[in-house]
Amino acid sequence: MLPRRLLLVAPGLLALATPAFAQTAPADVVERFHAALLEVMRNARNLGPRGRYDRLTPVMSQAFDLTAMTRIATGSNWASLPPDQQAALSQAFTRWSIATYAARFDGYSGETFTTLGTQALPNGDHLVRTRLNRTDGDPVVLSYLLRGNPPRIVDVYLTGTISELASRRSEFSALIRDGGVPRVMQELETRTARLLAA
Repeated sequence: MLPRRLLLVAPGLLALATPAFAQTAPADVVERFHAALLEVMRNARNLGPRGRYDRLTPVMSQAFDLTAMTRIATGSNWASLPPDQQAALSQAFTRWSIATYAARFDGYSGETFTTLGTQALPNGDHLVRTRLNRTDGDPVVLSYLLRGNPPRIVDVYLTGTISELASRRSEFSALIRDGGVPRVMQELETRTARLLAA
């Protein structure tokens, strides 16, 4: 059953495993991601955490700009990192993000997604507002911020206003103060392993 809290901080059919996100509208990116996510949810028990992770990896890698999300979550510390540390941190963040979706979307009880609309922002970004319809609770508004051409997701807003990346940035800053980038990577890898072992 899907929990009330959705975190960031991501298809049973092979055709859904590699959707064509290029040259498409922002809402199409989100809707194709939702379609793949629902397929994973329907097969959640048979797939298990690792199977869900494997199915979501190509989908999220195309729908989300996970490198940009890593940079945003790291904040001003990103620019001071050498390229090898940026790459390693991006990989750890990517694995953790996908594992989080694999762990959270671990079942299906009739959920559906509804696209509510797309808003073009002054800086060229787009905000796609959607609603997760649940059979065992109130609907949840999820808004996706997309950037670039082709558009890719760079942030998710829970209940339409709570930025996942803003939460991650605060958390990462504390970890970096505690032990630098190695401390962040260690924490992300530990969390990923725990999520996939569930």
